[in-house]
Amino acid sequence: MEFGVQISSAGLAEMKALATQAEALGFGVLMLADHIVYEGPEKQIDTSWPSYDAMVRAALLLEATSRVRVGHLVLCNLFRHPAITAQGILTLDHLSGGRAFCGIGTGWTATEFAMTGIPYPDMPTRLEMLDEALTVMKMLWSQERTTFTGRHYQLRDAILSPKPARQPEILLGGGGKGLLRVAAKHADVVNIIAAVGANGYISTAEAAKLTDESFRARVRFLREEAARHGRDGDAIRISNVAFTTMLTDSAEQTRNACEALAGFFRIPADAVPRAPLALVGTPDAVAAEIARRERDWGVSQIVFSAREPGLIERLAKDVLPLVR
Repeated sequence: MEFGVQISSAGLAEMKALATQAEALGFGVLMLADHIVYEGPEKQIDTSWPSYDAMVRAALLLEATSRVRVGHLVLCNLFRHPAITAQGILTLDHLSGGRAFCGIGTGWTATEFAMTGIPYPDMPTRLEMLDEALTVMKMLWSQERTTFTGRHYQLRDAILSPKPARQPEILLGGGGKGLLRVAAKHADVVNIIAAVGANGYISTAEAAKLTDESFRARVRFLREEAARHGRDGDAIRISNVAFTTMLTDSAEQTRNACEALAGFFRIPADAVPRAPLALVGTPDAVAAEIARRERDWGVSQIVFSAREPGLIERLAKDVLPLVR
């Protein structure tokens, strides 16, 4: 099992400190979001979120560390031409000696596109663009010259040099069947979340549909689709991000926390500890739930969305040793 930290809304100095702390505590991967503004559930915008460039932030974390892998959960394909994304990942790869990976998705926050005027096609078109973009990037990373004629991207004798130290690992994030079909063709790792692309925002009603059973169904669908493309579906690693992580000191505290979160997740309180987007409970209980997800869902990567140094430290000292 690999453990990671998604470093979200934080100043640059704070991000560096969290990165060095996470590496020292034994986490294996650091992830960053890619947004112009941060929008939470039901279109709640956090105007205090710093709009620092995603590639620059990744470079900052790679320079601050020496062992952890660094990438994104996830880059927005619509923000950059795939040749520019490939160039950015290549640069991070050489900066870090091969520690960078490419986490990418279709793009989903409609607010960002409305406020900037960046084109925001419908979901089927975005999926086509992501499919083509991944094809282009893999060609640019491996071929001396790339010629590609697609519906959305066209390259003629394109050069990208030098080549990466190794072919960058590709992580795709999302939850709809269309995204999983693209992932089945291209991804090394898939981070399964609630479907947000079609709506263009985080819907709590949609999040409630991501249950224990629906998560497993998405994994089965992904692996079946991979087989259709001649790939070994079992070789695609499954990633699970806990957007809400709460460590408690007693069963009573756990019950209170679950009751408080039940309304937000729109599920019964007793279902909260097994909700894919959360990890709530005492260290023993959270460790047991992680082990269950590894066993029942095939999860091999858990990512904690955590900003507080105290929570990162407690996870490393009280939870992770019980799972490893």
